[in-house]
Amino acid sequence: MAKAKNIFFCKECGYESAKWMGQCPACKEWNTFVEEPVHKKTASGGRIRGERVEPAKLSEVVTTQTARTHIGIGELDRVLGGGIVEGSLVLVGGDPGIGKSTLLLQMCKELVEQKKSVLYISGEESLRQIKMRAERLGEFKGELLLISETNLDVVEQTIDQVMPEVVIIDSIQTMFKEDVGSAPGSVGQVRETTNTLMNIAKGKGISVFIIGHVTKEGMVAGPRVLEHMVDTVLYFEGDHNATYRILRAVKNRFGSTNEIGVFEMKNEGLVEVANPSEYMLEGMPEDEAGSVVTCAMEGTRPIMVEAQALVCQTSFNLPRRTAAGTDFNRVNLLMAVIEKRLGMRMGDCDAYINVAGGMKINEPALDLALVAVILSSYRNRALPSKVLVFGEVGLTGEVRAVNMAEQRVSEAAKMGFTTCIMPAVNCKNIKNDKIKMIGIRNVRELLDYI
Repeated sequence: MAKAKNIFFCKECGYESAKWMGQCPACKEWNTFVEEPVHKKTASGGRIRGERVEPAKLSEVVTTQTARTHIGIGELDRVLGGGIVEGSLVLVGGDPGIGKSTLLLQMCKELVEQKKSVLYISGEESLRQIKMRAERLGEFKGELLLISETNLDVVEQTIDQVMPEVVIIDSIQTMFKEDVGSAPGSVGQVRETTNTLMNIAKGKGISVFIIGHVTKEGMVAGPRVLEHMVDTVLYFEGDHNATYRILRAVKNRFGSTNEIGVFEMKNEGLVEVANPSEYMLEGMPEDEAGSVVTCAMEGTRPIMVEAQALVCQTSFNLPRRTAAGTDFNRVNLLMAVIEKRLGMRMGDCDAYINVAGGMKINEPALDLALVAVILSSYRNRALPSKVLVFGEVGLTGEVRAVNMAEQRVSEAAKMGFTTCIMPAVNCKNIKNDKIKMIGIRNVRELLDYI
């Protein structure tokens, strides 16, 4: 029997060390080393030493047109880059109860209707509990294979017997390998189980979806190397108090990492939101100071959201500043620009900024809308109705160009907006007869419309 020993792993990058270190020499992060017991593996199961591997020429590698499988859920297909890639390993993370298992069970429902072989492996629920959740989603018109197991060796044998096209693992933190002498969910177990699943996906051409729990910081629990090993990382975001959910790709080897999918949680499961702009602007107040509409780009999709501000005289020595849905430091920077370039005293004002609907937007195109909404609340004057505002603001007060301005203007025209306040540089290159475009070069010009 191989003698067990302890090795220290870095949770961020997977660096191994025989002793504990305060700072990882690989990723330079502090206090990330954890101790895990490991066992030496015998060489009988590996490649024979000295065995030659013949490299393949790139021109000789054959790809087929059927490498992707369309799921039938448009928002999920969009985020994955056009469907499921054969032999890919996908990690889906999100807060508890956000809808990860529901989304993947709905994906299974669509795939079995296409006569695809799908194996759902749950380490957290019994088969009866999965059946109850599946009945809530509607009738399955195909046969979905289920097992409730946490031993990865048993799971691997089942996959070899069934040879499904798609495998769902719910969740990676519950799986364990017997030859790794640590608890399920530990760094060593997550590393080994993910490596085994990656070999299954690549070696057998099976698409594997892994559900991963997240920490209180919103990152996938376990070593950060888990995200490096997989092909695609999807994060399921949303406020528990809101009905909508956002599926975001933060890593995708087979598609764009900027696409998002928008879903609404209902009694029958997750429903796609075909027009997120209309959904985000529902209930928006009209002719109210401190409210303006802007357009953010999520990948190739323009989404219109409402920015709100409440600016008032402070009752404290130090004014309060809060920001929900955008960068707090960016708000402070823009308020400094307003005070310096427009001569308005902001140092004795409380400021509360909110992007309505729970969206998190950090792109520079939100700058001009934040300036407009702060000025509107400060002067207690509402912007004209049906006005869209976007643009980047520099430290000297200049309004800079943003990318994909034409798509933003087209989305505003489609939503019935009549005026668009935007950077003058972008205004020159766009032709749209359905909406009035006002190009400005400096934030001083914005005062004429508030």
